[in-house]
Amino acid sequence: MNTGAHVVDSSEAQKPLPAVPITPGTNAHCASAASPSCSGTPEDKAGIGHWDSTWGQLPRMRLPRAYTSTIRDKMSLLRGVVRPGMKFLEIGCAPGKMLSWVAASLGAEVSGLDYSEPGVRVARMMFHTLGLSADIRHEDVFETTFAPGSFDVVYSAGVIEHFEDPTGIVRIHTKLLKPGGLALITVPNLGGMYGRIASKETLAIHNLAIMSPGALRELVPTEIDCSGVAFRYGRFTLAMGAIDARWGIVSKVLQIGTDLAGLAQPFHIEALCPTLVLKIRRNS
Repeated sequence: MNTGAHVVDSSEAQKPLPAVPITPGTNAHCASAASPSCSGTPEDKAGIGHWDSTWGQLPRMRLPRAYTSTIRDKMSLLRGVVRPGMKFLEIGCAPGKMLSWVAASLGAEVSGLDYSEPGVRVARMMFHTLGLSADIRHEDVFETTFAPGSFDVVYSAGVIEHFEDPTGIVRIHTKLLKPGGLALITVPNLGGMYGRIASKETLAIHNLAIMSPGALRELVPTEIDCSGVAFRYGRFTLAMGAIDARWGIVSKVLQIGTDLAGLAQPFHIEALCPTLVLKIRRNS
């Protein structure tokens, strides 16, 4: 699980991921969130096969660069909440790009988890190559071995919308926070114009019912002492995976072109924002 609508930039996919053995964490990892062996675990609409395929290509082993509006918007959002020395967790951390940037550029003490074995492997390779430290665990978020109340910031991008009922995973974000900590949750805005140009396949693996600020606010846990706000965010771009791939090379040109053009947009226009953000502050 990871960001946006979960597409891999072809410029980043270089070669198949090497078959390096990986050891799961102390908590047994389910083969899939939808697996019958994971009784009681909510079902991921995309499925483990989708993520293993997505992260089966080795990206360039370098920090992300802010030369597109998509990356710049993510960096701006994170820069506004992360401070040096903070304990930071990313849920759905593959392939480790933004997590490595948070460690290197913002000075946080970072951790990550992902239930895709190739995804965890490539994230660990990313950190090893860049000479950075992180606690990256291969496990199901619903059975995480990270202790409650451990983090200043818990972040996920493009994760919760893959569940028919995301209340449980939002609750986990909040429980993992220290008192005063912040959960920063983003989802692609497929409920408006972006949804109208997306493929049926893309829409099928997303929970469109939560794609409004009002619907996201309804996910804030009521049994935990916390408060939440939700809002639209980001500059216009088609690079977040919404555009139908059946458009062929035209879709690629539009993705790259709009992502670059978005840098010239001086402020966010609500109707064009490609992302929805939910912030939850744990009070105690």
